[in-house]
Amino acid sequence: MSDSKVTLRPLGLDDLDRVVTLDRGITDISRRGFFDKRLRAQERNPDAFVSMGAFSGDDLVGITLAYLLDGEFGATATVAVLDAVAVAPEHRSAGIGQQLMEAVCEQARAQGAVEMQTQVGWDETGMYGYFAAAGFELAPRLVLERDTVADAF
Repeated sequence: MSDSKVTLRPLGLDDLDRVVTLDRGITDISRRGFFDKRLRAQERNPDAFVSMGAFSGDDLVGITLAYLLDGEFGATATVAVLDAVAVAPEHRSAGIGQQLMEAVCEQARAQGAVEMQTQVGWDETGMYGYFAAAGFELAPRLVLERDTVADAF
């Protein structure tokens, strides 16, 4: 059952197990290594990261995690890069995702970010509407990638 009455607070290393459990319930895989590295890095350098958790009582029902980049790809402004956002399926459509995005944007802005960026996979069509509603637009650049072991020339 959904409940929009949640408490928001920054995530910490103490939240690791709950973050992994929430994410695994959505993705069906464990990304413990990723979340462990991210929360440890945030603990060491809190000015370079922003995160927010939505709690219903003691239960973690949503997360946002981002990191700050300063002057990447020739830019001069600080941007926040959102690399994890999730709301437990039974708590969706209650405004929790919106609350999380507003809170992480506010936190990023307080730490000097003027813009937030993210990526979404072609097959994650359910996320398109969420990001559009959260004010994201297509960026005027392409993301390119290549295999580092391939012979490109």
